[in-house]
Amino acid sequence: MPQLVAVERAADVLSHYRGTSLEAFLRYHNLGEPLPATAGRADLVVGMCMDHRKDLTIPNEFAFVIRAAGGNLRGRDFDVSYAVGVGGASALALLTHTDCGMAHLAEKRGAFVRGLVERAGWDEASAAAHFDECVGRYQIGDAVTFAVAEAGRLRRRYPRLLVAPFLYRVEDDRLVQIAEDD
Repeated sequence: MPQLVAVERAADVLSHYRGTSLEAFLRYHNLGEPLPATAGRADLVVGMCMDHRKDLTIPNEFAFVIRAAGGNLRGRDFDVSYAVGVGGASALALLTHTDCGMAHLAEKRGAFVRGLVERAGWDEASAAAHFDECVGRYQIGDAVTFAVAEAGRLRRRYPRLLVAPFLYRVEDDRLVQIAEDD
């Protein structure tokens, strides 16, 4: 079972992240380390949810940020590949978060359909078909379990990339490390 490891001081950063852009990421966001005017170049890819309640504290030019529903990077491999291959990134922080709408997406079918009908002008049958076609691809289930599984997938795809799963707590805007079982 993965363990959640809070970062309240520098010594809390997991040893395999020390000396990397992942440690700097945690220091900037959680510990309030002063931000330089610019990082100069991005060494980090951050994959995170499109949720409006999340905001990262990082310097300019520090990271390539890919926002996708649920922090789900399936189908976004080209984005990651570009950040690594052309941008030079060597680490990836995968963020899922508490209270994520993608965790129990199937339960939101009615609201999804009504919203598309009322606000986007869709007919009900098309909205329902759209939801039914996509729900399996976007539903993540438990955020921590998904982060660990998606980090594993990304490690297999990019074996030299340092990939770290994190949980973003929307309640207090803090990042929590997910320590995986080996």
